[in-house]
Amino acid sequence: MTAAGRALVVVGDTLLDRDIDGEATRLAPDAPAPVVDIAAERSRPGGAGLAAALAAAQDGREVILVTPLGSDDAARTVRATLTAHGVHLAELPLHGTLPVKTRVRAAGRPLVRLDHGGGTPGEPDAAVCRALDGAAAVLVSDYGRGTAAVLRPLLAAAARRVPLLWDPHPRGAAPVPGTRLATPNAAEARTLAAALPDDPDRPRPDDTSLRADTARAALLARHWHAAAVAVTLGERGVLLARGGSPMLIPPPHTAVGDPCGAGDCLAATAALALADGALPEEALQRAVAAAAAFVADGGAGHPTPSGAPTDPAALAAAVRARGGTVVATGGCFDLLHAGHVGLLESARRIGDCLVVCLNSDTSVRRLKGPGRPLNPAADRATVLAGLGCVDAVAVFEEDTPETLLRTLRPHVWVKGGDYTPDDLPEAAALAEWGGQAVVLPYLDGRSTTALTRRAADVPQ
Repeated sequence: MTAAGRALVVVGDTLLDRDIDGEATRLAPDAPAPVVDIAAERSRPGGAGLAAALAAAQDGREVILVTPLGSDDAARTVRATLTAHGVHLAELPLHGTLPVKTRVRAAGRPLVRLDHGGGTPGEPDAAVCRALDGAAAVLVSDYGRGTAAVLRPLLAAAARRVPLLWDPHPRGAAPVPGTRLATPNAAEARTLAAALPDDPDRPRPDDTSLRADTARAALLARHWHAAAVAVTLGERGVLLARGGSPMLIPPPHTAVGDPCGAGDCLAATAALALADGALPEEALQRAVAAAAAFVADGGAGHPTPSGAPTDPAALAAAVRARGGTVVATGGCFDLLHAGHVGLLESARRIGDCLVVCLNSDTSVRRLKGPGRPLNPAADRATVLAGLGCVDAVAVFEEDTPETLLRTLRPHVWVKGGDYTPDDLPEAAALAEWGGQAVVLPYLDGRSTTALTRRAADVPQ
């Protein structure tokens, strides 16, 4: 069977993650502690379970999760949720209960985390061995609870056959020799490198410079006998060391949001790319972009699984529900140019998501006349959706997006050019829910009309 027909196998420790969201506007009378008025509670798979769910949502490849699960309530919840997300399970016995991590948040910001439960994994059965034998690639999502250690001989054998990506944990097992790519974050790399035998190339633990991160990545790669180590640096991207000069892969845009689960998203995306035959550099470019979009979309706390088609109205509702700011802008965007991109990037920085309201083809013709648009709505929407600063695109048929705006109910409506906020035809609709229209500066001399005129003047 070719790699295209085989599964991505995720191996590791699964948790149950719970978010309790609400508002904290007062302190308790008996202690200086915030009182949280609960508005919503959500549960989801965490750890290796989250990585598997994110992988299953991305490209249609079968995903098999090898993980310990028991019969407690948390394990039953995780099992049902993963199955609903299309993840196939090859279970190890769990001696004990599934770990549960609960975040209590106010206005989207964590106040406290409560952890309870835990157990030890049992030995693999024939189904686990078959899953690893038939893998196109393997992702080890190690959360330091013993699964990777129990399966180490099987993982070492898998690394000799197929690409293996290891997302390590300071309390977990070292990656097996032959690991294609290991992905510690910067803090993990500092801890893991400090635990190695003395080495003249090892930086001081308190050195957080890019040079030190590069040295740690190279040191860990040598010690682990890994082909490459990529140290994740949060909003700065990923630093890849695989011999020769290091490569820094920055995100396509600055993502502001809940970073919980970003590392799992990066690892899952990179593992899928390796399964497809990508080089580590290519895999990480895809993974960094996916992780940035994941954070901007709300992280693991977002109610819509990453990779699912983005419904503009559902996205706006979810961002509002977690206390975020919904930003929208609109236009024809017929030939995307620097003025458009500058406006969209500025608009995205205002809030937590950006929805572009796009004039349909018939709407553009009414506004611009015969011969327009130059590109059909489907193509214009695809180009816009490909920008890292755009979270969703909604097409409308009318001359103005007022009806669509009443569905989206954005907090901020952005336009570029010489408008004043009160002159915008959408201003009255925005007032219905307390939205605000703003005007952003627009680059002079950039327009679709100017581009078409210059193109017409080019000698044939």
